[in-house]
Amino acid sequence: MTRLKNPPNPKIRTVVFDVGETLVDESREYGSWADWLGVPRHTFSAAFGAILARGGDYRDTFQVFRPGFDLAVEREARVQAGRPETYDESDLYPDARPGLKALQDAGFGVGIAGNQTIRSEAILRQLNFAADWIATSDGLGVAKPSSEFFRAIIDLAGVGASEILYVGDRLDNDIAPAQRIGMATVLIRRGPWGYVMEDPEVERRCLATINSLTELTALLANPE
Repeated sequence: MTRLKNPPNPKIRTVVFDVGETLVDESREYGSWADWLGVPRHTFSAAFGAILARGGDYRDTFQVFRPGFDLAVEREARVQAGRPETYDESDLYPDARPGLKALQDAGFGVGIAGNQTIRSEAILRQLNFAADWIATSDGLGVAKPSSEFFRAIIDLAGVGASEILYVGDRLDNDIAPAQRIGMATVLIRRGPWGYVMEDPEVERRCLATINSLTELTALLANPE
């Protein structure tokens, strides 16, 4: 178990989770985009990783194979073709359900908030997580890393920023902006961003870096 790097805020009342690569393994989703583009999945993955390693935006990957690619337009084209982006129970990380439930059972408020489409929001609701509320960037009309996204989380949680712990896999989109608005943070080390991105100062300010969501309840209850 990863130990806390910094003393926890004893007033943390709500834990909020990112979606992609925090709760949901996005391997199938990105594989389906490779199929849509007509390129081998391992080729798409290699380009994806190379762009992240250079500090680029993951959306630039699509431009490598189809210059001028418009993600919103292509999402709709996939829906019309009967091949929409989707995920289900089989795509959840094994620790997603037990991790959230343990926190809720321990008396914490639990929220889910990530940069996701309205379609994804509907799927999240159907999955019936142990969560008090669910929000997405499409539904809110604001996206990470904007401060407005994290202010919306504060409103939904109904507690102060310092009473919220945000858990995510991206130092740039999840951890740093949550810290700037005054939230406590935990980095989960998985998915491409969790391993490729580096920002020692931002990570140092996290309460902890973990490998499993099931660590959270014990970390918050037993900091020593």
